[in-house]
Amino acid sequence: MITSSEQQYIELYQQARQVIMDHAPEAMNAVRDQAFEDFRKQGFPSKKVERYKYTDLQQLFAPDYGVNLNRLEIPVDPYQAFRCDVPNLSTNLYFVVNDALRTPTHPKEGVIVGSMRDYPDIVAQYYARLAKTGEDAVTALNTMLAQDGMLVYVPRNVKVDRAIQVINILKGFPTPQRGGETGDRGGVPDLMVNRRVLIVLEEGAEIKMLFCDHAADDKNFLATQVIEAYVGENASLDLYCLEETHAKNVRVSNVYIDQQRDSRVTHNVITLHNGTTRNRLDLTFSGEGAECNCYGCVIADKQQHVDNNTLIIHKVPHCTSNELYKYVLDDKATGAFAGRVLVEHGAQKTTSQMTNQNLTATKEARMYTQPMLEIYADDVKCAHGSTVGQLNDAALFYMRQRGISLDEAKLLLQNAFINEVIDQMKLEPLRDRLHYLVEKRFRGELNKCSGCRLCK
Repeated sequence: MITSSEQQYIELYQQARQVIMDHAPEAMNAVRDQAFEDFRKQGFPSKKVERYKYTDLQQLFAPDYGVNLNRLEIPVDPYQAFRCDVPNLSTNLYFVVNDALRTPTHPKEGVIVGSMRDYPDIVAQYYARLAKTGEDAVTALNTMLAQDGMLVYVPRNVKVDRAIQVINILKGFPTPQRGGETGDRGGVPDLMVNRRVLIVLEEGAEIKMLFCDHAADDKNFLATQVIEAYVGENASLDLYCLEETHAKNVRVSNVYIDQQRDSRVTHNVITLHNGTTRNRLDLTFSGEGAECNCYGCVIADKQQHVDNNTLIIHKVPHCTSNELYKYVLDDKATGAFAGRVLVEHGAQKTTSQMTNQNLTATKEARMYTQPMLEIYADDVKCAHGSTVGQLNDAALFYMRQRGISLDEAKLLLQNAFINEVIDQMKLEPLRDRLHYLVEKRFRGELNKCSGCRLCK
C-alpha cells in the first residue's frame, strides 16, 4: 500500500524525470527508470520488516523536503570556510557540498577521485551492480534521484600512500525556493540530498578513505547515501565514516562491499553527534581467503537515535569476518544494533566473531541488540554475543576513593569503553584525533568545533 511518504517521491519523479536526467550522466540514467519502478513496488519498509524494525523510515521521509534538481550551486567555498581544530591528518582532502564534489584532483598517477559524469566507461561497468534497487527502497530512491556521485578508482597494484579524506558538508539555500528546488516549511528551507559513491579497487590495489559528515546550517536535512565498493584480489580497503552533524539531521546510509580472493577490508562507522541515523552494511565474500573487520562506536544523548544494521555473507570457504560495535547512551537516546552473519552451503573453514557491547547511563535510554548467525556449513568457527549494562559501581567507587570526582570517573570509564573500537584504526593521526573528539563529546563540547567557521 502506497502511503503519503512514498507518494510525494513518486509524483516528484513523474513530474521532474526529464530535469533529473538532463543533469545526470547516461550511466546513472540507464538504471533510473528501473529504480523508480522498484521503489513504487516496494514503498518504504514498515517496522514490521525485519531489517527495519528499529527505525521508522516512513516517518523519516514523510516531511516535504526539497531537492536541488537543477543543480544550483550552493554559495559556500568549503576550502575557505572549513577549518578543523585537529590538524596534521596528512590526507588528500576533498569536499562534497550536499552531493556535488568540489575541484577533484588525482592523488597519484592512474588513480581517479572525481565526478562520475567524467568517467562513463568505468561507471557503466560497475554502477548499481551491488546496490540492487529491487531489494531495498532507500537504495531505489537514491538511485532514481541521485544526479552525480564520486568515483574512486585505484588501478592494479597501486598503493595510495596518503589517505583520501572527504568532507561531506550539508548546506541549505540562503532563501526558501519552490518549483521543485527546495522545500519550505515555516520559512526554513529543508533540503534532501542524495549522495552516491563508487569505489573500485583492482587486483593488489590499496587505499584508505575517511568520510566526515558535517552540517553547515542549523536547518532540517535528510541525507541518503549509497556506497558501492568493489575490492579486487589481494586488494585492501580501509573505509572510515565519521558523523558530526546536529539534532535536525536525518542520515540514511547503505554501504555495499564485495570482496574477491585474499582481499582485506576494514569498515569503521563512528557516530559522535547526530539527530537520527540509520546505517546499513552489506558485505559479501566472493573469493576465498578474504578478511573483513567491521567496527562501530556510538555516543548518543538527548533524543538521538542510531541504528546500525549489518549483513555479512560468506559465500565461499576460508574467509574471516570480525565485528565489534559499542554504544554509550545517555538521557533518552535510542540505539539499535542488528547484525547477521550468513554462512552459505559450501563455505567451509569460515571464521566469524560478532560482538555488541553497550552502556546505558540512564533508565530512559534504550538499546536494542540482535546478533544473529545463520549457518549452512558444518566446518566453521562462529560466535556472537551482546551485553547491555551500566558503568561498573566498584570501579567508580575505587576511583572516587582516590580523589577523582564522580563526573571525571564516569568520563574515564566511558572513554576506556569506547577506545577499544578507536584503537582498531590503522591511521594513527585519525586515531589520535578521535580520542580527542570522543573526550570532547563526553564533556559536551562537540556541538561546534572552535576552529570551524561553517556555522558562523
